[in-house]
Amino acid sequence: MTQLDEHEFNTLQLDQHGPLAVLTLNRPRALNALSAETFGEIAEAIDLIMDNAEIGALIVTGGGEKAFVAGADISELAALDGVYAGREASLAGQDVMHQLSSLPIPVIAAINGYALGGGLELALACDVRVAATNARLGLPEVTLGLLPGYGGTQRLSRLIGVGRALDLMLTARQVTAEEALRMGLVNYVADDALSRARELAESMLRHGPIALSLVKEAVRRGMDTTLEGGLEIEADLFGMAMSTQDFKEGTAAFLAKRRPEFKGE
Repeated sequence: MTQLDEHEFNTLQLDQHGPLAVLTLNRPRALNALSAETFGEIAEAIDLIMDNAEIGALIVTGGGEKAFVAGADISELAALDGVYAGREASLAGQDVMHQLSSLPIPVIAAINGYALGGGLELALACDVRVAATNARLGLPEVTLGLLPGYGGTQRLSRLIGVGRALDLMLTARQVTAEEALRMGLVNYVADDALSRARELAESMLRHGPIALSLVKEAVRRGMDTTLEGGLEIEADLFGMAMSTQDFKEGTAAFLAKRRPEFKGE
C-alpha cells in the first residue's frame, strides 16, 4: 500500500504515521490562505486517504507558527466577477468541506494560530477542534462585503447556536481560544495543539473503526431530520454495528477483561 507522504503537493503536505494521517496546509507566507489550488489539493488528499484502508484518523493543521488558515485567498476572490462566478466559487469550497466532513474516520483540527474566514470553516468541517492558547478564531467576511461561503453560516449555527453564531458573523470579531472553548466552538485548548490532537487521535484509534464511522454517520444524518427520524437512524446503525465481528470482539474482550483487537470487520 502506497504511503500517503510519497505524494507531492504544492500547497499542502500529507504525512502518514501508521494509521494516522496529518494534513498540513503549507503556504506559511500567505498564512496558509485557501486558494483554488489548495482546495483542489485538499480534495486530492481526501481521495488518497479514502483509498488507504490503513488510515483510521486524520489531523488537519497549518504550517508555520502564525496560522492554521487565515482565510480564503482574497486576491482570487477579488478577481471573480458576477453572481454566477461567486456562486460557483462558494459551491466549490462547500464541496471540499463536505468531502472532509463526510470522511468515515475521525477528523481533528489542530488550530495552531489564526483560523479566520475559510480557515474557521475548514475547522468547522472537522469533527473535533483543538486550539492552541494563542489561536484566534472568527468569520470576518462582512468586513469585505461578503458572508461566509464555505459552510460557515450553517455549520457554526448548528455548533454553537444561532445567537452566538450571528454575534460572531455580524460583528466580525475574533475570539480567543478560551472564549472559543467556553462557547463550544472548540473542544480543547492546549499549549501544543498538534500534540494534543495526536493524543486524541491515538485514543480514538483504540476503538472499533466501524463503530467510529457509524457514530459520525448517525450524528450527521440525524442533524438533518427530526428527533424521531434521528432515533430511527440510530437504531438502524446500532443493528448494523451488532452484526460486525468488531462487536463480537469488543464484547468478548470486555467479558474476558482484556484489550480488544479490532479489525474493522
